[in-house]
Amino acid sequence: MGVLNPDPIADGLAANGAPPTLVPATIEAFKAAFRDHPAGVALVTATTPLGPVGLTASSVASVSAEPAALSFSVTRATGSAGGLLAAETIVVHLLAAGQVEVARAFARSGAPRFTPEQGWSSLPTGEPWLVEAPVALRARVIHTLPVGGSSLVVAEVLDVRLGERAPSLVYRDRRFHALDDESPQI
Repeated sequence: MGVLNPDPIADGLAANGAPPTLVPATIEAFKAAFRDHPAGVALVTATTPLGPVGLTASSVASVSAEPAALSFSVTRATGSAGGLLAAETIVVHLLAAGQVEVARAFARSGAPRFTPEQGWSSLPTGEPWLVEAPVALRARVIHTLPVGGSSLVVAEVLDVRLGERAPSLVYRDRRFHALDDESPQI
């Protein structure tokens, strides 16, 4: 005689007792799955022989504390992404909610970038630096892994600049949102 498990989820059933519905991992299903998964917003920048390049990324993640390393992905190896992949060093700026306009500019092809109004300067090492970003991580790319039409980048963090703490900028369901200490805790 078997033991009855009163937990339907442990039995591979949904909370309502129905079997789970799985669909093939099409592009549409995959995008829908991540659409409601919030992610922090960052700008990744570098200096190239043709000038500064940068893009908005919501794929930045901590990989290791010892040695300090992070990862992000880019969807192609041309334009700004190609410049980042070819650069010796990069700077990853973790953005505050008040920096939504600069995030939008770096997410759109052809939008004005690195303007004085956006608040750019240069680090002593030469990379573009968004002065008001709460965090800037200067890093050296150590691995690039092609995955389909994208590249996964792993970078060793060389320097950390901690600025003023501010509400975070997050991306969820194709929109930017603010997340701060006043956001409800669950």
